[in-house]
Amino acid sequence: MMTTSTQTVKPVASKSKSKTSIFKREEKAYVNPYLAGALLGLVLFASFFITGSGLGASGGLNRMLVFVEDLVVPEHVDRTPYLLEMAGGERNPLDSWIVFVTIGVVLGGFTSGWLNGRVKIETNKGPNITRRTRLFMAFLGGSFMGFGARLARGCTSGQALSGGAVLSVGSWAFMFAVFGGAYALAYFLRKFWN
Repeated sequence: MMTTSTQTVKPVASKSKSKTSIFKREEKAYVNPYLAGALLGLVLFASFFITGSGLGASGGLNRMLVFVEDLVVPEHVDRTPYLLEMAGGERNPLDSWIVFVTIGVVLGGFTSGWLNGRVKIETNKGPNITRRTRLFMAFLGGSFMGFGARLARGCTSGQALSGGAVLSVGSWAFMFAVFGGAYALAYFLRKFWN
């Protein structure tokens, strides 16, 4: 009587597959927007309670840009009163709580996206425009929003969310202007999405 044994050989995972599998996670559904809004309100309250300041992002990005500017053209920074307040002389523009909030938002957003299977490189656009046009319009819109945030002395999180929470009239006017402007332009820019 002859017996044969069969061995099951496990396939060895290739290194290239293991490197990309970190980003291939199952995509999960978004959190309920009402729950997310309530959680954001609690985070905003905790920010005011713990630090005495609200949330914001444009101030942190601005300070990071001023840091680079101070490395490249420090004499310009030392001659400009607005920049001098942040980085003049021996001051480090990165020495501010808002910089750490901004870094935390980026890291937290990436971590949340990764955990929920949403980290990917893609361009969302309508079928009637090219990828290049969509990227140009995103850059143009971001530039306008960045300029507006500096002009309004805050972005939608710092000016509208934090300012609105303390019932600042200017912050409420800012939010109505943002929504009004967005709705007014949406009609003319709809072809970029439809």
